[in-house]
Amino acid sequence: MTRIEFIKLDKPEKARYLCELSEEFLDKGEQVLIVVQDDNQGVTLDRYMWSWPKGSFIPHAYDNGAVDCLEEPVVITTAEENNHGADVLIMAKPCSLDFVRRFKTAIDFAEVYDPQLAEISRARFADYRAAGLEPRLRP
Repeated sequence: MTRIEFIKLDKPEKARYLCELSEEFLDKGEQVLIVVQDDNQGVTLDRYMWSWPKGSFIPHAYDNGAVDCLEEPVVITTAEENNHGADVLIMAKPCSLDFVRRFKTAIDFAEVYDPQLAEISRARFADYRAAGLEPRLRP
C-alpha cells in the first residue's frame, strides 16, 4: 500500500521542501518523481536544484520531452508518467489517486497559509482516506 505523507506549509515555500525531500530520498538510494504544475514551475525548480544547497547539486533532469531522463535519480515532470520507475512521488501539484497508488511513498502538501488551498488540501486528505489509504502528517 502507498504511504502518503502530508507536509504542512505555513508559508509558500514548496521549492525548498521539494529539494530537501529529493535529497533525503536520494540519500536513501530511492528514485524520485516530482510532478509540477507547468513548464514554468518545472524550469524554475530545475534551476533551483542546480545550486541546492548553495554550492551543491541534486542529480536530476526536467523531463520536457526533449531529453532522456531514465537514468536520473530525480525527475521533474508535468505529466502523470513514471518512465524511470521511481518509488517516491512528490506532488508539487495534486495527482490522481490512480497515479498516486503506483508509488511506495507519496508526499503531498497541506497549504495552510491560504484558506482556499487549505480546504482543498483537507479534501485530498479525506479522499485518500475514503480510498482506503492512510495519509498522515509528516513530522
